[in-house]
Parts: sequence; C-alpha cells; structure tokens
Amino acid sequence: MRIESNLKWHILLILALFISLMPIVFAVSTSFKELSEAYSNVLGIIPDKPTLSNYLRIFQELPLNKITFNTLVVAATVTIFKVITSVMAAYAFVYFDFKGKNLLYFILISTIFIPFTMTMIPNYLIISQIGLRNNIMGVILPQLSDATGIFLIRQAMRSIPMPLIEAARLEAAGNFQIMANIVLPLVKPAVISTGIMFFINSWNEYVWPVLILKDTTNYTLPLALQLFVSSEGGTDFCLAMAVSVVTMIIPLGLYLIFQKYIINTFTSSGVKG
Repeated sequence: MRIESNLKWHILLILALFISLMPIVFAVSTSFKELSEAYSNVLGIIPDKPTLSNYLRIFQELPLNKITFNTLVVAATVTIFKVITSVMAAYAFVYFDFKGKNLLYFILISTIFIPFTMTMIPNYLIISQIGLRNNIMGVILPQLSDATGIFLIRQAMRSIPMPLIEAARLEAAGNFQIMANIVLPLVKPAVISTGIMFFINSWNEYVWPVLILKDTTNYTLPLALQLFVSSEGGTDFCLAMAVSVVTMIIPLGLYLIFQKYIINTFTSSGVKG
C-alpha cells in the first residue's frame, strides 16, 4: 500500500513538473524555428531546421545590449535598496522596543494586500511631477522598500536567541556592530533568498515600466518583448520567443543556483509569528 501511495505521488509530481516546464521548452524550441515552421509544427519540440536567425535579428533590430543593461540596472538597484531597507526595518522590529511597534508592524504588513492598481496612479502622478517619466529612475524610485522582505527577514531574525544579542550589548557593542557581526551572518540565507526574489520580480516587471518608459532605448527586456507581439495579428512568435529566452536566462539561472535558500526561507517563515 505504501509503495502504491508513493507511486501515485511521484506520478503527480512528474505531471506537475511536465506542466511547469512545457512553456519553457516551447519558448526555447520556437526561438530556433522559422516562422513558417512555428505555425505548421506548433507542438514540435525539436525544430526541423534549427536556426539562430531569430537571435541575430533581435540584436540587429533592437538595442538589446542597452535594453539588457537597463534591466540589470533597475533590477540590481531595486534589489540592493529593498534588501537594505528590509534588513534595517526587520532589525528594528525585532530588537527595538518602542511605543506602537506592533501596530506599526501590522499596518506595514497589511500593505502587502493592497493591490498595485490602487497605488499605480498616485505613483505615476508623483513621478510625472518630479520629471522622471521616460527615465529608469522613475521605475526604480517607488520600489525602494518592500513589506514582504521585512516580514521574511524579521521571521529569520526572531529565530536568533535573545541571550546572544544581550551578551553583545553587555560587551558595549553598538546596534550596527551587532547587526553586521552577529545577526547578518546568522540570517544570511534568508537575506540571499529574499534578494534573489526581489531581483527576479524586478527583472520580470512589466506593468509599471510600460507606464513610465516611452523610448525604446530606455526599455527593459519585458517591454522589448511587446514590440514583437501584435494584438491585431501578425505576431512573429519566433522573434518573441527569442526575446523571452534572453529575458529568462539570468533570473532562471539565479533561481536554480539559490533555490535551496528560497525554499528554506518560505518554509521557516511560519515558525514564529
């Protein structure tokens, strides 16, 4: 009975894995096809006549090096600032005692459940007023902190024994010393995984950049993809899939490298509330 039960779970997991990987395999396969084959052999995994022409075309028709650089600047800057603000806020909520701390934390975490559509227009008006439309800084500025990161890193910090922190304070260590020499080394996996999630989310972001960026030279990779997708037909799926593959390489690679940290952060985030 136990073997049969395990077999059922393995079959279910294999099916889930197949469903998850199929869009990625489809994108990679189509990016190496000619357009005629993409329409005549939609589900074919191995192209009849593999070609690199789609990748050559996207580099010729777009300033793809500049677009990739823009994406990297936005994702890296947002990630660095979000990690810094998340670590410092989490440290304050765990190791400082001040009036209204629990209420402030509750209000902060409740912002996770506010949909982006509610903050989109106010953010857009602010960015327009300060002259950052069509500028990657306009994409970056509203994203310098994140309540989810504060929650995840705070949960990791709460697992550190308080006597360890109190002993450091008895030795006259300051808060920055405690944070740098004691807390951060112990919560490094949570910080790394949270940073990777920030990077991937920022790298793949579409809605906010498309509102702010207008010139192709300022585009990020998700915006470049829309240039080959037409709502009125005529979409060149091969070129679109080539851009998709270029877009997914870096975040997919980062996730594969750091997936252990990401999974551990989520599974341990509910240990202490």
